[in-house]
Amino acid sequence: MSSATPADAERPRDYSPTAAVVNLLLGVPGIVPVWLLYYFAANWPLAALGWTSREPTENDGVLPWLLLPGPLVLGSAVLWWFANRALRRRTAPHGRRAVYWPTSVLLTLVPTFVLIIVL
Repeated sequence: MSSATPADAERPRDYSPTAAVVNLLLGVPGIVPVWLLYYFAANWPLAALGWTSREPTENDGVLPWLLLPGPLVLGSAVLWWFANRALRRRTAPHGRRAVYWPTSVLLTLVPTFVLIIVL
């Protein structure tokens, strides 16, 4: 027998299991844009600040980044945003929408963190 009461069934959830699964699945191909953003940041702005060292063979400048990885990262971000916007409207309770976006970002980054830990 279940100990759940009817009041528990009507209580809104903070985050939907459907949204969690969708964000975890979006995080698997999202490993590529996250890595591209890290690589760009490590070779240009962070290297200019002296926080990292620039890859010695990376001497093409920023223009190739605007032509190739830039649209890939932008397309991935737009796809993630559209998927989550639709899910948030259907699943997030009105008073708890502030929890939805940070949780979605963290769940999308889980596959990247797992890959970093494993490798």
